[in-house]
Amino acid sequence: MQQIQSLSLNNLPSIWVEAFSSQLIAEENVLAWLEIDLDTQLHFAAGLVVVTNKRLLTKMASDEIWQEWCYQKDLLLAQRDYAGVGCLELFDAHARIAYWRYRLGNDIAVSRLIECFTQQLDYYLTGKLPVVAEHTQVQCPNCAAFLSSEQEECPVCDKQSHAPPSTWTLLRLWRFAKPYKGRLLIGFLLTLCSTAATLVPPYLTMPLMDNVLIPYQNGQPINTDLVTLYLSGLLVAAVLAWMLGWARTYMLALVSERIGADLRTATYEHLLSLSQEYFGGKRTGDLMARIGAETDRINLFISLHLLDFATDVIMIVMTAVILISINPWLALVTLVPLPIIAWLIHLVRDRLRIGFEKVDRIWAEVNNVLADTIPGIRVVKAFAQEKREAARFHAANQRNLQINDRVNRIWSLFTPTVTLLTEVGLLVVWVFGIWQISKDEITVGVLTAFLAYIGRFYIRLDTMSRIVSVTQKAAAGTKRIFDILDHVSSVPESSNPVHLSAIQGQIEMRNVGFRYGTRSITRDINLIIKPGEMIGLVGHSGSGKSTLVNLICRFYDVTEGMILIDGHDIRSLPIAEYRKNIGLVLQEPFLFYGTIAENIAYGKPDAMRSEIVSAARAAHAHEFILRLPHGYDSLVGERGQALSGGERQRISIARALLIDPRILILDEATSSVDTTTEKDIQKALDNLVRGRTTIAIAHRLSTLREANRLIVLDRGRIVEIGNHTELMAREGYYYRLYLAQARNVDTEDRAIVSVAEHSAAGEHK
Repeated sequence: MQQIQSLSLNNLPSIWVEAFSSQLIAEENVLAWLEIDLDTQLHFAAGLVVVTNKRLLTKMASDEIWQEWCYQKDLLLAQRDYAGVGCLELFDAHARIAYWRYRLGNDIAVSRLIECFTQQLDYYLTGKLPVVAEHTQVQCPNCAAFLSSEQEECPVCDKQSHAPPSTWTLLRLWRFAKPYKGRLLIGFLLTLCSTAATLVPPYLTMPLMDNVLIPYQNGQPINTDLVTLYLSGLLVAAVLAWMLGWARTYMLALVSERIGADLRTATYEHLLSLSQEYFGGKRTGDLMARIGAETDRINLFISLHLLDFATDVIMIVMTAVILISINPWLALVTLVPLPIIAWLIHLVRDRLRIGFEKVDRIWAEVNNVLADTIPGIRVVKAFAQEKREAARFHAANQRNLQINDRVNRIWSLFTPTVTLLTEVGLLVVWVFGIWQISKDEITVGVLTAFLAYIGRFYIRLDTMSRIVSVTQKAAAGTKRIFDILDHVSSVPESSNPVHLSAIQGQIEMRNVGFRYGTRSITRDINLIIKPGEMIGLVGHSGSGKSTLVNLICRFYDVTEGMILIDGHDIRSLPIAEYRKNIGLVLQEPFLFYGTIAENIAYGKPDAMRSEIVSAARAAHAHEFILRLPHGYDSLVGERGQALSGGERQRISIARALLIDPRILILDEATSSVDTTTEKDIQKALDNLVRGRTTIAIAHRLSTLREANRLIVLDRGRIVEIGNHTELMAREGYYYRLYLAQARNVDTEDRAIVSVAEHSAAGEHK
């Protein structure tokens, strides 16, 4: 530990060094600095805030002079953030005297600046030297965030780091193989027996050569009994090896398919249990690739390559034992290439493992392009961006090609090298065997058997070395699967859940605050919503309306305070039980591929057709559904593309109404329909909200006039509460918002009338 270290002027951004150096006075040293990237109007602009041992200085690039504040009592430097923009504020005893805007990538540098300012102010007031660890500001090369020298990793991008997969990761698959351990044991025994059966023929060639063929060449008659015995043994061994091999392959294929199915199911089920926050940071194509392609690769590895690997190991061990029992010296020569091949496998394995994980990530990028483009094909065609999307796919495909080329360069050198070593080993055995025959130490039959065994031995050794590639691919895939399975949801189930027999619908928020990463979205929300009350959430875009709804639905958990339903913290309730009491209509309706009836009944799959029709009538969807060729059995297409935006929205409303929820949430529920349809739906909603706690968000404030109360939000805080008449009488935030919107609507109406008049005049002429 030591005193605060001064920074060299060279540590400042180069554009500021000359301008700032002229401002320094005697014995003044720079302690910390912050480069500002926004002005007070949130336009991009360059600026600098510097803390020295004597004062705080600042200047925007557009300013002519520097501003300064010397250390004095009651000075306070603080930071806050809202919706992705930070604010650094300087206060004196009476008011805020200066403030600066910045992007949250500079959040760490701001904290360091405030720390240095506070410590230096304490020194000025108390005379005690501040003692802190030495800091030097550096910039993360990946995300450009400012770090101090004691930080080994950037906290911004630390979550995105990728640790290389280990081969030992494959052992984690035992969790899914354990239920089938009996079948696996049978498969292993069948492998042992089938491998032993394949080793019988070379052993029988030895007496066949020494006792039948060589004596015949020396003039002795052929012993037909021995020939029949040996050939019968060869035939029985071949048939037995075939039968055992078939049984082994079939048994292990069944097991591997079930392990793969269980792995896919477990991954998908765990994925569904994760919070909205997890999906916000992932690409659809990447997740689809993990559950689809990666599990298929693991399945193939278990059913085929792992079986081959086990067979190869057993074959090599058994062959080595037989060779040593026949002739130890010749066996020792046979095993000479083995250590070299093992060293090569170790050398190549790590490179292949890392390379294959890169291949997986790049392949996920290719899938991401497809997942983006195909659902958005209407937008692509509407803006004539086919060539651009083709270029995106080509670029991703080229990156995939480049990574594969690097892996193939390593693999293409490794495989022929192993083959060369086995050929050299075979040549050495020939030389040594001929020399031993010349010394009468072994017979020709022994050498023949040795060569037959060595052929099997080296083939298996070569095959086993090739399995290194698929093993590392499977290890990379297993790691990506367990990245999902190991992720803990940020919205966990309660360890001691409270089960409510019936929910009345009272919602209470106590000091609720929510941060998304470093961004503060909502703060100090205190609100009680009575059962059956209709609440309207009002505010500019980004004021926290949808966030509040997400917290009530528990898509995210609050970071401060609590939300209670009928007096119980919603975090203590089982998530599925709680959400069954909420009917949600989103701003952007999502329909699944299937029929209209299936989409309406999504929240209640066992609903009767009469219930589905009633919900559709209430949502004013029944009429247009009957006009479709197959009525309620009409297919809506991918994501409901066969329907208009207004029709999709009404189906979504019917889906929410069918489950008869105690809490109804309408997030811009009528934003996608025309004025006439909106009025029809509004009439239906007026009847449906009775007896239900309803929370409505609407861009058009006129649609919320009938709400019992309007909650006006600004920058994540509640600024006003009251009904429409009360808020208009106060002439506050809601009053200004309503008048501004009314003027816009009036202007739009006059423009429409003007266009209509011009059109009519043109037709008259």
